[in-house]
Amino acid sequence: MSGQAIILFSKDLHIQNNEQVKQFVENGSASFTALFLGEKLVVVIKALKEKKQTYDQIRMIAGAVARELSKRKVINAVIHEEALKKVLPKLHVDGMITAFVEGWHLGAYKFVMYKSKENYFKTELRVEGRAELKHFIEIGKIRAEATNFSRNLMNEIPNVLNPETFPTILREEFAHSDVQVNVFNKEKLEELEMNGVLTVCRGSKYKPSFVELIYCSDETKPLTALVGKGVTFDTGGISLKTGRDISNMRMDMGGAAAVAGAVKLLSALRAKVNVIALIPMVENTIDNTSVLPSEIIRYKNGHTVQVANTDAEGRLILADGLIRAGEWGAKYVVNIATLTGAIANALGSKIAGAFGDERLSFEMKEIGRENGDFIWPMPLVEEYESYLNSDYADFSNISSKGEAGSITAGLFLRRFVPKSCRWLHVDMAGVMESEETGYYAKSATGYGVRLLADFTVHVSK
Repeated sequence: MSGQAIILFSKDLHIQNNEQVKQFVENGSASFTALFLGEKLVVVIKALKEKKQTYDQIRMIAGAVARELSKRKVINAVIHEEALKKVLPKLHVDGMITAFVEGWHLGAYKFVMYKSKENYFKTELRVEGRAELKHFIEIGKIRAEATNFSRNLMNEIPNVLNPETFPTILREEFAHSDVQVNVFNKEKLEELEMNGVLTVCRGSKYKPSFVELIYCSDETKPLTALVGKGVTFDTGGISLKTGRDISNMRMDMGGAAAVAGAVKLLSALRAKVNVIALIPMVENTIDNTSVLPSEIIRYKNGHTVQVANTDAEGRLILADGLIRAGEWGAKYVVNIATLTGAIANALGSKIAGAFGDERLSFEMKEIGRENGDFIWPMPLVEEYESYLNSDYADFSNISSKGEAGSITAGLFLRRFVPKSCRWLHVDMAGVMESEETGYYAKSATGYGVRLLADFTVHVSK
């Protein structure tokens, strides 16, 4: 176990004045190099090209360094604000400190709860500089903690986190906060006519739930509703998923994890917002009581939907969440879900898709560019509306064509959006998990926590 590491940049005079070390660092393929200068362990970060001088690149480097030093069981690491200020003068130093601390704690994340022989070790970070930096250091920690909370929820196994236990986990998490937690059981869902939730969870041994997380620190702010898909495991139902390992379908509640983490972040920062997270919770599995393809659901708003495919279940429960957002009178509504494989085909594994209000989607894109939850505006093509036609109900839950799957899913959801609100739909199916890189571990990403929290602050100004 090593004692302390000092973090420098390759432009530092200690490096530039040592030709051998300078060449050794520059010829390396990684973004940083760990070496000994005398008796001191030094981590040297390569100079960033101008186009890579962003807050998220700082997060990525910090996360990679944190993971490497934690693996080597280095007790602590030190970085000085002047080192960041000199090498990245175009970025504000306070923002860089927050980004570095945030990336550090995200990069050190591990989900090892069920590994009997692995102990979690994390190298502690110390930032030296002005006393005022304490505030920005704390913000970085809070942002990472909220995202890691979301990651823990997504990584949790389905016999531990399910529609009956999920509400308890959230109650415990917010017990000593300013967040009010409302939990609706199956009987209450029947009273509220949340028939999408009730139908999808029919085949599970667990009863469905619906949770509301309410944080209002300023009643003058417009109400923002964050609706998160909470499918704690998705087998596909009768339309069974086949041909691959589906163990990551425990992460199909990534939307629920995102909205819960966003409320946690807003509450911890004492943000001046008025926000509610709406989380329908189900397990989509197979039993003799499971919903069958061709069945029809009648929703509270009068729409009837034919279930053409039971593996398109997320939109069936989000519909109830959107109706509920209307009952709350939300001015802004964002639903987020691991909804379609089609979005991953379109945008890959680094960026999610945003559908709905075009102006808001571009504003969200800029927010994501800053905070690292990248998103790209996508169209809702009116000509594809007919793809949802049904011979027996008002419409079907899935397209009749083998194309535009993420767009038709958005068109389906739009039919349940309250008339009085501005709405966005975020499809995060492609970004729910990651390989080990930067501040991402080989596990759930916690995508959407920072995006939704920052977006809520943005529309509340």
